[in-house]
Amino acid sequence: MPSINNPPGALPARFRRQRVLIVGCGDVGSRAAALLRGRVQLIAVTSSADRVPALRAAGLRPLVADLDAPQALRRLAGLGTRVLHLAPPPTASGARDPRTLALVRALRLRSLPAALVYGSTSGVYGDCGGARIDETRPLRPGTARAQRRVDAERSVRWLGRAGVATRILRIPGIYAPDRPGGTPHERLRKGTPVLHSADDVYTNHIHADDLARICVAALWRGGTQRAFHASDDTELKMGDYFDLAADLYGMARPPRIAREAAREQLSASLLSFMGESRRLDNTRLRQELRVRLRHPTVATGLRPDS
Repeated sequence: MPSINNPPGALPARFRRQRVLIVGCGDVGSRAAALLRGRVQLIAVTSSADRVPALRAAGLRPLVADLDAPQALRRLAGLGTRVLHLAPPPTASGARDPRTLALVRALRLRSLPAALVYGSTSGVYGDCGGARIDETRPLRPGTARAQRRVDAERSVRWLGRAGVATRILRIPGIYAPDRPGGTPHERLRKGTPVLHSADDVYTNHIHADDLARICVAALWRGGTQRAFHASDDTELKMGDYFDLAADLYGMARPPRIAREAAREQLSASLLSFMGESRRLDNTRLRQELRVRLRHPTVATGLRPDS
């Protein structure tokens, strides 16, 4: 990040500081904001007026706007010199993400931001049969959830063609002991089964604190129209991940079942995550964004004191 120290006689601080607009300031957005607090102006877009006091107390300037009302998003034009977009697509929009399209249209109405970072998902690749992949892998989303993210990436790249340094973070499973639902503890407590090793799939992970650091780095670093795997170095199948967590927490390992039995016992949403296997190569993350992960594997990040 460039220095924000300016000599006497420069523009007032409110003009010379970078203004970071965070769209979708949930858990990860709040962690990123904490890293930026005091160094830039922070503007957080929220759809809930109830969150205004908490955002203001955290040092952010809250802005209430309905992400599903394109006219409301026109207020965002020219506000941020850099934009962190972490808002998910609406679930009822099929294979499209009208929120991201409306946002980038609004941002094009006035002076363009220098950069926009978008939090996508590694699900855009679909099932890769356990192969190790980099960011050049063709996108073949296998679910409507992933198709919406591919659509959002198209909108972000459209903004990039207008001159904005756009960077797409393809994010796998986010975890952290201090994140709501951020560890396998509850699933282990319920004894939810996992697949036999022969049927199991590779999954990928990133600690929420490391993801926040990646988001901040991408606001200033990396080439334009560039995608990055926001993933750690872990190479584990899903069942092995749960076994590791169980051992760390002193809990019973989950039972193993065949895929045929899983189709009868598990929910469709859970089965969808068990139907895709891939290993994300994070070379670009380390070399181009120059991020050194504090939790390079889940073996350290899952510990309660991490």
